[in-house]
Amino acid sequence: MTTKAVHLESVSSLSTEAFLFTLDRFVARRGLPSSIYSDCGTNFVGAARQLRELVNQHDSRDQLSGHIPCEWHFNPPRAPSFGGIWEAVVKSAKSLLVRAINSRVWTLEEFITLLCTVEAALNSRPLVPA
Repeated sequence: MTTKAVHLESVSSLSTEAFLFTLDRFVARRGLPSSIYSDCGTNFVGAARQLRELVNQHDSRDQLSGHIPCEWHFNPPRAPSFGGIWEAVVKSAKSLLVRAINSRVWTLEEFITLLCTVEAALNSRPLVPA
C-alpha cells in the first residue's frame, strides 16, 4: 500500500440502504474506487449482494460503472485483525472523536463539520514515521 486516505460520513443507520446512499455520495465526490475493503457487516454484505444483482440484471456492466466497484474484499468472519490497516484508522478516528465530543451534545451540522476536521487530521498524517 503506497497511499491511504480517510473519508468519513455521517449515516442515519447501519442498514444496507443507508450504506448504498453513502457509497453513492462517496463516488460522486471522490470517483469510483478500484477496490473496497470491509468487514462482514450485514450492511456491507447486503450492499455487495445488491450491486452484484444489478450487474447480473443488465446486459452491459458499463451502464452501471458509476455505481459498482470493481472488487469488494471482505475480512474473514470474526477476524477484525485482518483489517489491520483500516482498523488502525478507525481506532484513531474514534480516539479523536471521543476527545472532541466529550459529553457535549452536538447539532448535526456541528457533528458533520467535526467529521470533516477529523478526516483532515487523519489525511495529513505521513504514511510512515519521519
